[in-house]
Amino acid sequence: MNHPADRPLTAIHRILDANLDRAREGLRIVEEWCRFGLNDASLTAECKDLRQHLAQWHTADLRAARDTPGDPGTDLTHTAEMERPSLDALLRANLCRVQEALRVLEEYGKLDRPEMAATCKQLRYRVYALDSQLMGRSHDGRMHKLRRSPLYLVTSPHEHLLPIVEAALQGGLSLVQYRDKTAEDPTRLQLAEKLCHLCRRYDALFLVNDRVDIALAVDADGVHLGQQDIPIALARQILGPSRIIGRSTTNPDEMQRALSEGADYIGVGPVYETPTKAGKAAAGLDYVRYAAAHSPIPWFAIGGIDAENLGDVIAAGATQVAVVRAIMQAQQPTQATQALLTKLGAGA
Repeated sequence: MNHPADRPLTAIHRILDANLDRAREGLRIVEEWCRFGLNDASLTAECKDLRQHLAQWHTADLRAARDTPGDPGTDLTHTAEMERPSLDALLRANLCRVQEALRVLEEYGKLDRPEMAATCKQLRYRVYALDSQLMGRSHDGRMHKLRRSPLYLVTSPHEHLLPIVEAALQGGLSLVQYRDKTAEDPTRLQLAEKLCHLCRRYDALFLVNDRVDIALAVDADGVHLGQQDIPIALARQILGPSRIIGRSTTNPDEMQRALSEGADYIGVGPVYETPTKAGKAAAGLDYVRYAAAHSPIPWFAIGGIDAENLGDVIAAGATQVAVVRAIMQAQQPTQATQALLTKLGAGA
């Protein structure tokens, strides 16, 4: 039996031991998804480094204080812990678990191991950053960004593609789709990879038009599918549950099919005739009004939209629009982006 004077210190050691275990276990669960689910070497390395920092403080004297049979908390549980409704919920629960454990280690560590307390404070900030990065790439995180993106750039082939996209990102753009129907696959793959890295740098979403394989290869945030592309269910099977899948629609029937198939968002158009969809009749503003009244998921008016006609599209009910030439052919893409965002109510 411990001497009465030793009980507070023993209790503190038990608290530190339990929370070191809790933090390390939570990090390992997150690390496994970063490694095998996202194939992300950087996030995997960050999780591993955090675990190793904690391991060096998990000393023998703390482990010796452990009293599992005498711990009243081992029999306590909550119904929410019995199931995880989604991958996002699993990741969120374990990130919160790590953050809470680090806070406990920081506070109780001040009583016995101030150096460990200071370390855990810094690790907690790193876990907050990991949380933002990881949940930003979860389905919920990506959808949150999608809903908050009023302007969507769909690229067209251009010899200065990367500088134009970067200029638009500097203007506040947060959603980019790489679209090129004619380039050879090696070129598409190379450009998609460069665009993906560029969008990551500006914290913008990056999607690939049509090509699920390229989207997967470059770790894009999702894919946009036309009416003649593979079924949404198959794309979801290939890409997994965390990425965004959009579908082009030109009328209410196509909208309803996209909804029933599980699209995350839809394109609504072409609102006006456009060379991007040569030979396709404009859906017009009536379809924009229909989408405004009936679509339960995010939707982007698209097709021939520019600074001159954007006001009419907004008046028809659009709050999110996709453009091609309005940015890709602009003399000053940054200013053009800012002007469009301002008209959409998102500018400075």
